[in-house]
Amino acid sequence: MKLLRVGTAGAERPALLDQDGTLRDLSGIVSDIDGNLLSDTSALDRIRAAAGAGVLPKLDPAGLRVGPPVAGVGKVVCIGLNYHDHAAETGQATPAEPVVFLKAPDTVVGPDDTVLVPRGSRKTDWEVELAVVIGRTARYVDSEEAALLHVAGYAVAHDVSEREFQIERGGTWDKGKNCETFNPLGPWLVTADEVPDPQALSLKLWVNGELKQDGSTADQIFSVGEVVRYVSQFMTLYPGDVINTGTPAGVAMGQPEPKPFLRAGDVVELEIEGLGRQRQELKDA
Repeated sequence: MKLLRVGTAGAERPALLDQDGTLRDLSGIVSDIDGNLLSDTSALDRIRAAAGAGVLPKLDPAGLRVGPPVAGVGKVVCIGLNYHDHAAETGQATPAEPVVFLKAPDTVVGPDDTVLVPRGSRKTDWEVELAVVIGRTARYVDSEEAALLHVAGYAVAHDVSEREFQIERGGTWDKGKNCETFNPLGPWLVTADEVPDPQALSLKLWVNGELKQDGSTADQIFSVGEVVRYVSQFMTLYPGDVINTGTPAGVAMGQPEPKPFLRAGDVVELEIEGLGRQRQELKDA
């Protein structure tokens, strides 16, 4: 299923994009798409049954904002340097273990919402990423195979980063990763049953119409299952939590001087095979 949330920020309603591409209203059978829903198999079965019966009301998509597909995200866990080609372009060794950092939940915005260039920014950068959404509590998971059973679904994430803040301003990545609007998510949450192999998805990103990133999750150093298993050894993952699993080569930081960092007025578009497409215009904060 392709689950999404539409409407003004803070007042989104749950919806479904059916197999014919028609937008359907879910608000009559579920209150929202959040951790509670994603952990409730009976509620998900009700959605599938209603979709199959053709009883869900249509929504007119004209003028409707698409919000983040998951409400009430508890935490956003991010994996750095998780593609062989990205590690190489940044001149860093292949990590022996996943590089883990966090983004605040309030960085999450809709897939087409405005991205704000922070005040004083000189090195705002782009990163298309496969996002994993947790559907079952994961604590000390013992195998990659078991870890995948804790995944509710997948989405497109844009891990926007300010490289000067991240690397040159005092020893942690948090300052360059947690600026307002720095994690557009969506448009859809595609349930795990519709993504049979998360290691076989193409990822692309364009800036002002120019293709910058063109990769595949097959190039990940640590697979989705291993990432979920590994993270669960250090923190408990709850339904509705999100994991951004890293970005392929092609970021601004890895390009020759003068590096083409983002500025107000730039337009970034990104997509992952089967998971939809995002578009953001950048403006000054």
